[in-house]
This record gives sequence, C-alpha cells and structure tokens, in this order.
Amino acid sequence: MELALTISGVSRKERKQRAIQALEDVGLKEQIHKKPNQLSGGQMQRVAIARALVNNPDIILADEPTGALDTKTSRQIMEILKEIAKNKLIVMVTHNPELAQEYSTRIVKILDGVITDDSKPFTEQDKKTEKVQAKNGRTSMKFFTALRLSLNNLMTKKGRTLLTSFAGSIGIIGIALILAISTGVQNYINKVEEDTLSSYPITIQETSIDMSAMMASMMGTESSNQNSEDGKVHSADIMNEMITTLSNKKESNNLEELKKYLEDGNNEITNNSNSIEYGYNLKINLYKPNTENGIVKVNPSTVMNAFGMGDMIEAQNNSSVASMFGDTMMTNTDIWIEMLNNTKLLETQFDLVKGNWPKAYNEVVLILKEDGRIDDYTLYSLGLKNQEELEEKWKAVEKGEKIEENQESTSYTYDELMNLSFKLLLNSDYYKKENGLWLNQKDDEQYMKDKIASAEEIKVVGIIKQNEQSVASTSVTSGIGYTKDLKEHVIKKSNEAEIVKEQKEKPEINVFSGLEFPKEEEKDKMVNLSNEQKMAMSKLSSEEIAKMMETYTANKDASYDKNLETLAAIDMEKPKSISIYPKNFEAKDKIADAIEAYNQKQKDEQKEANVINYTDMVGIMMKSVSQIIDTISYVLIAFVAISLIVSSIMIGIITYISVLERTKEIGILRAIGASKRDISRVFNAETFILGLISGLLGIGITILLTIPINSMIYNLTGVVVTTMVPPLAGVILVIISMLLTMVAGLIPSKMASKKDPVEALRSE
Repeated sequence: MELALTISGVSRKERKQRAIQALEDVGLKEQIHKKPNQLSGGQMQRVAIARALVNNPDIILADEPTGALDTKTSRQIMEILKEIAKNKLIVMVTHNPELAQEYSTRIVKILDGVITDDSKPFTEQDKKTEKVQAKNGRTSMKFFTALRLSLNNLMTKKGRTLLTSFAGSIGIIGIALILAISTGVQNYINKVEEDTLSSYPITIQETSIDMSAMMASMMGTESSNQNSEDGKVHSADIMNEMITTLSNKKESNNLEELKKYLEDGNNEITNNSNSIEYGYNLKINLYKPNTENGIVKVNPSTVMNAFGMGDMIEAQNNSSVASMFGDTMMTNTDIWIEMLNNTKLLETQFDLVKGNWPKAYNEVVLILKEDGRIDDYTLYSLGLKNQEELEEKWKAVEKGEKIEENQESTSYTYDELMNLSFKLLLNSDYYKKENGLWLNQKDDEQYMKDKIASAEEIKVVGIIKQNEQSVASTSVTSGIGYTKDLKEHVIKKSNEAEIVKEQKEKPEINVFSGLEFPKEEEKDKMVNLSNEQKMAMSKLSSEEIAKMMETYTANKDASYDKNLETLAAIDMEKPKSISIYPKNFEAKDKIADAIEAYNQKQKDEQKEANVINYTDMVGIMMKSVSQIIDTISYVLIAFVAISLIVSSIMIGIITYISVLERTKEIGILRAIGASKRDISRVFNAETFILGLISGLLGIGITILLTIPINSMIYNLTGVVVTTMVPPLAGVILVIISMLLTMVAGLIPSKMASKKDPVEALRSE
C-alpha cells in the first residue's frame, strides 16, 4: 500500500496515515495487520481499490473490478466505487450490463474497438464549460526507498548475500593486507630512522673539512700526471696530498649567525627537527662525594688511565685537527651523555624503570642496557668498582700472566642505584689565589677534598632502560644522562667565577702568571721575571715556586681566549658545533634544502662568511629502504587489484541473476507507477549494498588478520611491527568497492528497467 506513495515522494509518516485512511475507506481497517494470503477475493479487490485511491488520483481506471467476484461481493465493490465517484472520475470496463445500468452515470458501448453507443455524448456546449487544471508531475522513487527494497530482497537470501559479499571482499582483503603490512613496516622504518638520526645527527662544526675530498686523497684515487713509461718507479704522494687537502679544504662556519637564525623563529630547519643541540668546549667535572678512600673522578672518565691510554686519548680529542672532523674522529670515553631536549622522543626510546625523568639541572638518570644490565665500564667510571683493580689486572696482562675469568657478576638494587649522587666542580674551582697569582690546586689532596665536600650535588632521580626497538639505532649503551640545563648551569656559574671576572677585567694580563700575554713575535723568547715577581717568589715554598715556574713556562703559549676556554668561561652565543636531529630521512632532506636556501640568502646579501659547509656522513643510510617498500607495495596492489575487478564482475553477474528472479516484482513496481529510472535505481541500490558489505567485510577481516600477522612477525624476527589498515585507506577501499560493484551492476540494472511491465506481470 505504502509503496505507491513512496514513488510519489510522500514522507513516511504521511504514507502510513494515508494508507490506513484508504483501507478504512474500503472497509478494511480491521484487516490492516493481515498478510495478502490471509484475505478473501473481495478483500483483495478492496485492497486494489484502496491502492488506487491512496495517491488521491483525479481519474480511476477500473478494469473488470467485479469480474472474479460473486454477486454479493460485486455489489459491495460497486457501492464503494459509487461512493468514490462522488469526488472522482471513475472509468470502469465491465461485461456486466446490469451493473453498468445500475451504477454508472454514462455508458459508452464498444464493439470490436468501435464506439457503438454513448448515453451522454460530448457536445459543443461542453467545450464552453470551465476547464479543470489537471495535476501534473512525475513520480520518482527515492534512493533510500530503493535501498530498503533491495535490502529486504537481500535479507530473504542471507546465505547467498553473505557468500557474494565475501567473494567481492577478497580483492579488498588483499589490498588492505598489503597496505596494513606496508604501513606497519613503514612505521617501523620511520622509528628506526628517527632513532638512528637521534644518534647520528647533522653536525655542523665551527671548523670543518670536505670529507669527500679528504677520503679521495687518503685512498689515492686522485689522478696523477706521472706515469711509469720512463722505466722509473714514482712515488704516490698520498700523505702529502692528504695534508695539502687538509690545509686547503679547511673551512670555517659562522655558527653564531646560524644560531641566531635558528632561534629567531619559524624556519624549515627547526620545523623538521626533533631537537637542535649546541655544543661547546666544555667538560663537566664530577666526583664521587665520599673521599675517605681517596678522590675518584667520575667525569671525564679516568678508566682508560688504567691502561695507560688516558693522556693519548685526551691529546687526540683536544687536537685542533680533531675538531675539524667532529665526532667521526674523536674517541669519546665518557659515560655522561647529554640527552636530547625532546622528552617525547626519549620516552619512545627508553622505558622508565624507577623514579622519574630529570626536572632540574642537578637531576640525572642512570641508563641501563636493553636487558636491564649495566656494563662494568660504567661501574668503574662511576666509582662503584675500584679502578685500581682494573689497573692491577692490566699490569698482570703486560707481564704475560693469565687472568682467571670472574664467574660472579656484581648486582645492585634499584634503591642502591637511586641513592647515587655526585659532586660538581667548575674549572675555576681548581685554582686558588695566592700572592696575587691563581695557582692550580689539583694536586693538593686536602684542597680537593674540601672543594668536593662543599660542591653542588648532582642526584640520580631515575633509572631508564633502552627500549628493545631502539637499541639497534641508539649509540648509548649504559651511563648517566643529563639535560642541557646542567650544561647551561655550569657555563653560567663558570662565567660568574672570580678568576673569570678578573681575567675579563684585565684581558691583556694572564691571571695564572701575572704577566702580559706574549705577542706573536715574543712567544719563542724566554720569559724574564720582573724584580717584583722575584721578590714575591722569595716568599713562596719550593712547591709553590715549582708551580709558578711551570705557569711561567706555559705563558709563552697562553692567550686570553685559551685562558677563558680553560676556565670554561664560554660565550653561549658562539657554539663550537650545532647538531640537528631530523625527524626522519625525508625531514633530513628538507633540512639540507633549508641550509642550501640559507646559504643562498647569505650569498645574495654578500655575506659569504656566513655560508655553512658540512659533510652529511649518514645521508646514504637507509635512504632507499622506504622507496623499495613503496615500490613493492604498489606492484602487489596492482596484482591484487585484478582480483578486485574480477570480484566486481562476479557481483554484476549475481545482479543479473537477481534481475531474472525479480521479474514479477519489476512488473508490479511498473504497474503502481514506477518509472524505468526507478527500476534501475532499485538494482543499483542492490549493488551499492553488496559493495558496501563487501568493503566493510574486507576491512573487518583484514583487521582481524593483522592480529596473528603481528604475532608471526615478532616470533620470526623478534621485531615489533604493528601492521594496521590506515583509517583513510580503509574508507577509500570501501568507497572503491561500492563504486566498482555499482559500475558492474549498471548493465543488469539497465536491462531490468527496459523490461515490458505487462510481460513482467505475466511471468512466474
């Protein structure tokens, strides 16, 4: 009953009201809830009349309304039509002349298609009567109605619908699985890239060298003009060329200007970086607070002294050449590490085992290995193990003695490690002013113990452990992690020291010797003492005189800048290096482009001295991995897309079968006013539903499959790769599924719309 109204575009609420009213008008109000097979022939005929009335037509065509009814029922139907005829025009075809004579107001007799008689013929006078405007408008079925009809049809064949949808989802499952796995692998690669670049940043040194030219010289790949055709053996001057290259390719970077640029505000370098760290020539001096059994320096580490290598390593790291190469040449033996100024990134690389992350400059964390252990090098450095034992073992090795392997490992509780603390000494704390001169007191044990006792305390507030997924790409094994606040605090306090202030007030006088800094031409001459200095020396002890003479001798190489560097009086606006930690390799490329743009700007402004030169040593690391993953994913998707197209064609075939099965329904819909477009819309709605179910089913199955896939990957590789369908990709795949199935159903739906309604009604 309501179906005819839906084609006319009547709202659902009004449809129900009008259907009930129409049934009430034909006396079937009490039969509303009965099914068609529960009605008698007369009741069915009344329903047909009600269906004709429900759309409130101006004309009703009744073809033999009483042809299959008995006399009593026929008269009941005719009474209903008579009542309706008071407001409507009813044109009835009947072979019963008695009914026609009794109920009609005009009888037109037809024989073999020709009018033989008319009881009220049309006259010229009738033409003059006022014309009544007929209703005009085209009926149209809403797509939602078409969806409901198609859904009802699909629900009557649940098994076939489910199997069809599953078959259609196979292509979606294939593509979604590829996307899920590639997304998981790509996320893992991004994590590795981020962790790798947190250990190997783009580092720009104040003084740098072209590493590519340097490597070419060292490998002897430069072409030579010499040849061996003269019968002589010529030397390949690799070492000379290397030294020449080292001299000619040495470049300086104005890091002060670059730092201003980075800190001024929004730029591509900072936008694509996890962190930007500024390096200075600074050593943070830390000691074990308990000096009863002697003074133990924990940073810089003195462990290598036990092997007799401490001075050699320090000389290498302090050389001017080493500064050109940066971290690639320097041997870092310290276990105190400045952590990135990015807590969010650190929390992805390390798990907090105990305590909390540092919140102040004097708070640090103890870093454990990924398995929760701490290496003995760290224990020796921190003074938890006695370095003298290590030195004795090394001496035994030098003598050729056999060292027994220690089977027992030392263990510590978290509480014991959380109780660790250290004392901070500034470089200026080593010097004491006596008789107007600042003398180095490092060798004065009592002085050092007193300084350590009164020094600031640095406390371990947390214990962190390397994350298993980050261990392959982080350079940290175990040690102590501190924040940039400690570095900045040391620099600030160092600049406030009395000796530093005195040196800055008298930049021409060496505070360690009391002498003027020698000019360049005087550096090779012996230092002569003044009479006043000789008088002052007479009052000193032999040890103090020895210290002072040592200072005087060193004065020939002294300078104002070197003294400030010795005292850690650092200008924070002039870093010695800048380390840029890109978010990933794509961001690293953007940073490289941004540095090029910065250089171009400096050239345009004729500030060539500000141009930055650096060598990207990790630029090729893992650069092509992402491209390989993407290429493989695209190829696999192309193959699986074929199955998706095949599935769509299959759904088109299923839709055609549905057209054949629903031929009678097509005839009924056409009979109650449905247009060809409406019929086509019904079957398009069916393919739309099948495509939607296929897409959702495919994505749902894929999500379930990712659970065992993640487990299998972890069991096979030991790597946590979280495969997942990207939400946007999932939505797009569902839309693609619907579009493909609708395209596949266009031909069957067009065939359905072209079916003859009379023939469709006659089909069984």
